Amino acid sequence: MLRLHDTLTRQIVPLVPAGSRILRMHTCAAHGPAGLGDPRPHLLADLIRRLSERAGLRVLACRNVYDLGHGSDDGASLEAESLALNLRVPEHSPRTSETMGLIIELIGRLIERGHAYATPEGAVMFDAASFPAYGEIRGEAASGDWTLWEPGDEDGAGAGWDAPWGRGLPSRDIECTATPLRFLGPRFDLYVGGDDLRSPHHERVRAQSNAATGEEAAAHWAHAGRLLFEGRPVGSNGGSSGESEGDSPGGSPDGSPGGSSGGALTPSRMAAAGLDPLAVRLALLRHPYRQQVDLTWDTLKTADAELRRLRRSVAEWAESPSRPIDAAHAERVQSALDNDLDTPEALRLLGDLETDESVAPGAKFETFLHFDHVLALDLPAEIGRI
Repeated sequence: MLRLHDTLTRQIVPLVPAGSRILRMHTCAAHGPAGLGDPRPHLLADLIRRLSERAGLRVLACRNVYDLGHGSDDGASLEAESLALNLRVPEHSPRTSETMGLIIELIGRLIERGHAYATPEGAVMFDAASFPAYGEIRGEAASGDWTLWEPGDEDGAGAGWDAPWGRGLPSRDIECTATPLRFLGPRFDLYVGGDDLRSPHHERVRAQSNAATGEEAAAHWAHAGRLLFEGRPVGSNGGSSGESEGDSPGGSPDGSPGGSSGGALTPSRMAAAGLDPLAVRLALLRHPYRQQVDLTWDTLKTADAELRRLRRSVAEWAESPSRPIDAAHAERVQSALDNDLDTPEALRLLGDLETDESVAPGAKFETFLHFDHVLALDLPAEIGRI
């Protein structure tokens, strides 16, 4: 059974209580209207889901899609990029505009319980002093009230919704609280996100959630390390969710499309470089999920070549007589995955299996396919084509 590092307790723990058969998980990651931004939190959630389902758990997953920004495509690009990276679609992916009633209700509950207050200008603020545990995720004390609701145009001409305290818009912090409480319940198992959002965003989400429910709403917290591309942050926080000023869609001096922009990790830019989008997935699996990673075009090209080689090997093994999964190798790989998602070790062990001449090709085939249900690299893609 998977054991994962809990950011809050700093311990590696089981994700569900003994005897539980369901994992309730929310994924929160900053993304612009153009797509995933930083895919690592989504990949982390996907791996957790696949391993948990392999262990016999039912997974109930959700993520929120912010659709109030300029140029929003209502999450269409997010879904397209998720598909390109073989990310399972959560059961619930509500748009912020679809959950406005829940958000307003949640803010009202926080006001009633003395955790928030309305200002004369029509804003609503969370009272940080009302939640002494604020700062525990980061591991150091913090203070300062923050905004839950921002006042909008009184004449209704601009974007906004009517609320008891005035017309306005919700903060990103409160929408990331309302979604899991609505779709997973007042207490759920896991909140997944990126390390760059750990503070203050997830500190605020935890404070809001616990203040609203009166208990620890998320039992565990898991964070993926920051992703850089060519030394620059990937995702909306780094300004690289699209083309940056000076980037050329046609390519960079070394022939790689998109110059130095982190946005080059989108499937369209990967395709323009002649690379399989799943090379991004494989390249990330080569690193511990909590570690910061700086990808380059060279590392992606190396991962793409490795992915194609693995697919050719699987296709060749498929021509041999079928054999049972190699139990010894499989046990070691599974143990690595269950130990805080040690995907680098799991891939190393699969490499050992690949070169182990004492194992029949048919057994290699079945073992690699068995773990491809978790790694999701489409390893059977070349069967029948060579």
